[in-house]
Amino acid sequence: MQVWLFWAAAAGITLGVAVLLVQALRRGEAVTDNESALKVYRDQLAEVDRDLARAVLSPAEADRVKTEVSRRLLDADRALRAVAPANTGTHILPAAALIVVALAASLYGYLRLGAPGYGDLPMTDRLALAEQAYQTRPSQAQAESENTAPLVDPTDATFLDLMTKLRAAIVTRPDDQQGLALLAKNEASLGNFIAARKAQEHLIDLLGAQATADDHAGLAQTMIFAANGKVTPEAEKHLIRALELNPRQPLARYFSGLMFAEIDRPDRAFALWEPLLREGPADAPWIAPIRDMLQDTADAAGIKYQLPSLGKGPTSQDMAAAQDMTPEQRQEMIKGMVEQLETRLNSEGGPVEDWAKLINALGVLGDQPRAKAAYAKAIAQFKSDDAALGQIEAAASQAGVTP
Repeated sequence: MQVWLFWAAAAGITLGVAVLLVQALRRGEAVTDNESALKVYRDQLAEVDRDLARAVLSPAEADRVKTEVSRRLLDADRALRAVAPANTGTHILPAAALIVVALAASLYGYLRLGAPGYGDLPMTDRLALAEQAYQTRPSQAQAESENTAPLVDPTDATFLDLMTKLRAAIVTRPDDQQGLALLAKNEASLGNFIAARKAQEHLIDLLGAQATADDHAGLAQTMIFAANGKVTPEAEKHLIRALELNPRQPLARYFSGLMFAEIDRPDRAFALWEPLLREGPADAPWIAPIRDMLQDTADAAGIKYQLPSLGKGPTSQDMAAAQDMTPEQRQEMIKGMVEQLETRLNSEGGPVEDWAKLINALGVLGDQPRAKAAYAKAIAQFKSDDAALGQIEAAASQAGVTP
């Protein structure tokens, strides 16, 4: 259906609903107690005539009943005429305005949450499309062939000379594990991710079963960078292997979530990213991209979620000033920042990440009583949030204050 046809149909339906509702209100206002009474009295008059014809009532009794019913009929008619002008429009206009507001709100809600111009897409179809996107991902070689990112051009002649010698050394000693690791790291720093990927792949082959979860996750990361950010099937194999060796390996969890986001499975991406954000640490390289994408991911998955606010930490000016301090001065500055954080949390409260940071900091400073007090207050604040409690318990355990 064309867009203008959709909006024409929507406008027609909306107008029709509004008219029906207003008419229903008008009919409801017209049906009053007095009007119902009029109908009853008219029926009674007709019944008197029928009783008189069947000789159930005598003429005198019929006249007496008719007189009484007619009097009540006139009273009801006068009451109806007196009430009707006063009520006309007094309730319909506010009700009609409420109907218009409700219809306008529904239109606004659709424009905010709906997708005008798109056809219906049932969940089965969405899952099928996601599976198709998963199965038709480009291979590593295909993705790398489309990589047009420029390499970094270092100006350090000494570094370039060392890179030339390192590359030549690997040609003569291709199984030098230390050399391969160094080559992969430096090629990646130059943006030459394809060369870095080749060096890392060969290193993983040499390590065999000795390759760690971090080794496989690192190779997957390099492969993804070489593939213009796409999680190829080859990179996914290393992510899977990393998670087999260590289910909590953070890089593997982050890039696995990225893969699900790429194939339009925000539900599974959220399930991987949300715990990573809670676990931190705040300066981990995957935290910033997760914060950028997590709210939209939750919304796309239909998950009710509010991205936690960033905790307050040292400013760039604080960090610059700390460079020129003596160790004693730096320690005093840290204590002051911890005290500020503690004061703010005690007076205003804050996200669980800030409480965990405070508990850890007090533990590092060796102030066990204050760390225990912070732990107790955090437990009280987040007593109904199992995920937050787990983060608080982890911080308390690291600080050595867990009961």
